[in-house]
Amino acid sequence: MNKKEVSEIKRHFNEDNGFFHLNKVLCAFVDAEKNIKCKTLRSFDLIEKSEAELIMGALKKVFSGKVAKNLLEFSFPNEQYADGGTQNLLYNAVKSKLESEEAADKFLDHIVSGADITSTYAVFAGHCSYSVFKKNKNGDADLESDHNYNFIVTAFCPVAIRIDGLIYDEETNEIVKKPNSDRVVADSPTDGFIYPVFSDGGADVNKVMYYTKKPKDPNVSIIDEVLGCRFVASAIDEKTTFKAMLNNVVADELDFNVITSVNSKIAEVIAQNQDDTEPPVIDKPRLSKILSESGVSDSKLEILDKAYDNFVGETVMKASNLVEAKTVVSAPSITVNIGKDGLSKVKTQTVEGKRYLIISLDDPEIEVNGLSAAL
Repeated sequence: MNKKEVSEIKRHFNEDNGFFHLNKVLCAFVDAEKNIKCKTLRSFDLIEKSEAELIMGALKKVFSGKVAKNLLEFSFPNEQYADGGTQNLLYNAVKSKLESEEAADKFLDHIVSGADITSTYAVFAGHCSYSVFKKNKNGDADLESDHNYNFIVTAFCPVAIRIDGLIYDEETNEIVKKPNSDRVVADSPTDGFIYPVFSDGGADVNKVMYYTKKPKDPNVSIIDEVLGCRFVASAIDEKTTFKAMLNNVVADELDFNVITSVNSKIAEVIAQNQDDTEPPVIDKPRLSKILSESGVSDSKLEILDKAYDNFVGETVMKASNLVEAKTVVSAPSITVNIGKDGLSKVKTQTVEGKRYLIISLDDPEIEVNGLSAAL
């Protein structure tokens, strides 16, 4: 699913939309020992309105964030379509529309047994239908639906126990300490997935999309065990690999100007391709061009080909995973944060054998610890 396809489903994901319908909803509460303490399987239309809105909201948030960052698409290994494989199980769950208790129990048991979640949590899974309309020659939707895109969206929501606290007691007209052991289900999931994915106006049963609220800390057990897919490098792993490769290739030429130039040019790649449906990537040729334009010598670039193969392999790196929002210059006991608009005012310089970081101050007024300071 590219960002346009994710946006299309998310835009229609509400109960007032005539093109979309949330059919069956499976809800369960699971403790830290993987015990399913309770579960319900209901038609969404029969759920009380205030509860239904919260469930709908939690499921919709599985479509939140950026593609290739919060939303990661995976292809199933071939063996997962065989009997007992994850793809086969998910396919049958969608086909059953979660209509039977048996199908729902099998789906839920698989999720709970595979997910490594150390605290109590709630699972919400909904079978959904979205009416896909054919496009006419003008690119507008025809009045009649071409087919339905049927899918299951699943959300993992943490559960917190309210601690004892002070409350206002209307009966005694006092502020008193009162224990409260209610378990509150968060309305924002930490993880989730959509199967099958929506691609080219239809369902691609060979792929699944995983959602994580924390791109730097995805729940690998959901990817590996629940979905049966092979986890690839997260954003933080990709950035670490990229930095290691720069150190290897550029080595002693890696100065302030080269580092900031490389980052700026990756940011330009993102800006120039922001309207593309697929996230921009940094492959071997593009990286070579960026390094060359940043002042890296030809002799260093000669080793890029081998270094890229060693560090990255046959894949490509997502530009959004590599770019830094700000430049941070660090030395023992000193850290300077530089925004993208301030780079032109900063330079390094060697004076009488000593290295200096020089900051041009266009405005004579500066602040130190929030206080105006004289120069």
